[in-house]
Amino acid sequence: MASLILLLAIGLGVTSSAIGNTDPYEAARQRMVERDLRGRDITDPWVLAAMARVPRHRFVDPSLGPLAYGDFPLPIAGGQTISQPYIVALMTQWAEIQAGQKVLEVGTGSGYQAAVLACLTDQVYSIELIPELAQDAAARLARLGYSQVRVRSGDGYQGWPEQAPFDAILVTAAAPEIPPALKNQLREGGRLIMPLKTFGGFQTLIRLTRQGNRFITEEICAVRFVPLVKPDPKKSKIGQRP
Repeated sequence: MASLILLLAIGLGVTSSAIGNTDPYEAARQRMVERDLRGRDITDPWVLAAMARVPRHRFVDPSLGPLAYGDFPLPIAGGQTISQPYIVALMTQWAEIQAGQKVLEVGTGSGYQAAVLACLTDQVYSIELIPELAQDAAARLARLGYSQVRVRSGDGYQGWPEQAPFDAILVTAAAPEIPPALKNQLREGGRLIMPLKTFGGFQTLIRLTRQGNRFITEEICAVRFVPLVKPDPKKSKIGQRP
C-alpha cells in the first residue's frame, strides 16, 4: 500500500503538503480504509490508495478533526455536509476513472471529493453553487497541493459546458431527475454517478453510462444526500471563470 500511495503522489505531482509528513490522524485514516472501505465492497486499489492519503480532517472544521475518520457525514459551512468516506469511495469506484481522463464534480462542498478525484487524474473540474464555499474550497485545495482541481461557482444543473465532454461526472447532491445538460456533457462511454430522489422521499445512487444516443442506467444503493439546488433568479448572477 505504501508504495502504491507514493506512486500516485509522484505520478500526479502532488506536493508533500498534500501527503503530510506529520499527520496525527494517519493511523485513524488507515483504520477507516481497512474497516469501512476494504472491509466492505471497495476493491479498486487506486481508490483505496487515494482514500488512504487524502486528509479528510483538513476538509472539516478543526473542532471536528477527531470525528473526521468515522464513517458518517459531517457538517460544513452553508448548511451543507461532507459525505461519509464510504460513499465518497463508492461513487469514485463506480466512476471507473483512468489517469488522464476529464472529470466533473457537481457540488464542491469543502473539496474532499475533488481531492480524492485528483489522486486518480490530473483533470478535475468542480462546480459549487455557494460562492463562499467555492472560494474556500479552491483555496484549501491549492494550499494542500491539489493543483489538478479547478473550481468555479455556478449552477450545477448546467454543468461546465466550456470544458465538456467529460469522461465522468459525479453529482454530490440529489435531484428528481438527471439534468439534461449533464447528460449532454458526457463523452461516449462516459459515466455519471448521482443520487436520484424517488417516491416517498427516498434516494437511490445510480450510474448512467452513455452509449451513443442511449443512456444505460444502473442502480447502486440507497443513499441520503442534500438536495441539488438551483440558483435564485432574483439574485445577481454569480461571476464565473472558464
